Amino acid sequence: MARNNDRQDRNAAREEPEMLEKLVGINRVAKVVKGGRRFGFAALVVVGDGKGRAGFGTGKAREVPEAIRKATEGAKRNMVRIPLRDGRTLHHDIKGGYGAGKVMLRAAQAGTGIIAGGPMRAVFEVLGIQDIVAKSIGSSNPHNMIKATFSALTHIQAPRAVAQKRGKRVGDVLGKRADKGAGDEAAAS
Repeated sequence: MARNNDRQDRNAAREEPEMLEKLVGINRVAKVVKGGRRFGFAALVVVGDGKGRAGFGTGKAREVPEAIRKATEGAKRNMVRIPLRDGRTLHHDIKGGYGAGKVMLRAAQAGTGIIAGGPMRAVFEVLGIQDIVAKSIGSSNPHNMIKATFSALTHIQAPRAVAQKRGKRVGDVLGKRADKGAGDEAAAS
């Protein structure tokens, strides 16, 4: 029996790497019934592995811990992989939207940090992005902001994937970066 439990513990540890969980918001909702109000709670949670995978989920329950648990389970089920450049930023700038929530995400140089507000910051932290500049345009509703952010992130394409689709090399897709630097140095002289 003990041997079986040890095996289950090891399998659980192997299956699920260390997940980062961020509680974005909790709403208290009231249902008016005969005899008064019934209170419930709705939770919004973002989950990620810090290495390019993240997801979000919502949960509703009569108690806060139960709502958070349901939201976390939903987030783990809906995880998506996002290609990152050097494991720290995006490959390119992108816009996304969901409903009235619109976001603009820009890749940043090393050392910039996460310049983003509220719900978007939580997404980037669990995703493992270290350098990004993001702006929310439109609705500040956390649900719409997170969905707009994930909409933008899921449309990011890695240069390798684009090159493969076009039947070219990665260098052809990115262009000649060395030539740009040489031209700038010649102009400065």
